[in-house]
Amino acid sequence: MKIIEFTNKGIYCVPGKFYLDPWRPVDLAVISHGHGDHAKWGMKKYLCHHFTKPILQHRIGPDIEVQSLGYNEEIVINGVKVSFFPAGHIVGSSQIRMEYKGYVAVFSGDYKVQDDGLSTPFEVVQCNEFITESTFGLPIYNWLSPEQYAEQMRTWHEKNREQGKTSVFIGYSLGKAQRIMKAIEGSGKIFVHSSISKINEAIESVGIGLPEYETVYFNDDLKKINGEIVIVPPALLDSNMIRKIPNRATGLCSGWMQVRGSRRWRSADAGFAISDHADWSGLLATVKATGAEKVHVTHGQTAVFSKYLNELGIEAYEVKTNFGDDEADETINSEQQDTK
Repeated sequence: MKIIEFTNKGIYCVPGKFYLDPWRPVDLAVISHGHGDHAKWGMKKYLCHHFTKPILQHRIGPDIEVQSLGYNEEIVINGVKVSFFPAGHIVGSSQIRMEYKGYVAVFSGDYKVQDDGLSTPFEVVQCNEFITESTFGLPIYNWLSPEQYAEQMRTWHEKNREQGKTSVFIGYSLGKAQRIMKAIEGSGKIFVHSSISKINEAIESVGIGLPEYETVYFNDDLKKINGEIVIVPPALLDSNMIRKIPNRATGLCSGWMQVRGSRRWRSADAGFAISDHADWSGLLATVKATGAEKVHVTHGQTAVFSKYLNELGIEAYEVKTNFGDDEADETINSEQQDTK
């Protein structure tokens, strides 16, 4: 049975006549989460999880036509039963389950299997056909626990404070910034860039609590942040704006930091391999647990991961999509003055 088709507009549900995270304008886009490589402007109508709705309205536009569902709540679209299940990637991220005449296909979107304490924890969804990401689909990527990374970050900040330095953590505005806040809660006063505070407001609007924070504007007197914690998006890493912070130490938070040779590592004083994607073992465990007879491998290490799955006896195929690195989602002009 053909329920999924890969087109130049995006992943298409054939009987349902809708698209999954399309990258070109379509009539109905079913959205897995709010990152810009998965949720694009220009769709006639959007369908997403309740928690993702205010994020889409903030990022795409307040007047978009958007319908939302809760987890495990079902809607029927042209005979296809559609429901969302937690993907654990960021707040509101969802795996999209499609059932048609007893056949089940699941689109994972982006996902991680670790519980970060903010996102609804990942759930395995049994299916016949599974579309999985493979961002970190290499054996070298194996994450420590969230608690271990939190301890690393707290220790680094304490050392910086003892030396009179401001700890500047760098992570994308949606997902990573909130994880950083959660990990270092209680270690000191937290200041965030305005782009992060706007995302925080969207998240808090659905009743999700975040650690206490204050927005920092770079035309303010920055003496107040000395020795404290500042969180900024990746676009500011080498910007004039970040250079305004006196006595700063920068820590880049990204799964790519597991490889010390990363091209961005040298721009920061420290790196923390904190990722909102599944690592190698998480990807493998998830694919096996779904029980899928057919697996499509999208963005990331598609060649390596699909080859390995086939060697395990799991029918797997590489699929080309327009999905990419979450950190490419940041659109801030790093040389633009951040004002109130």
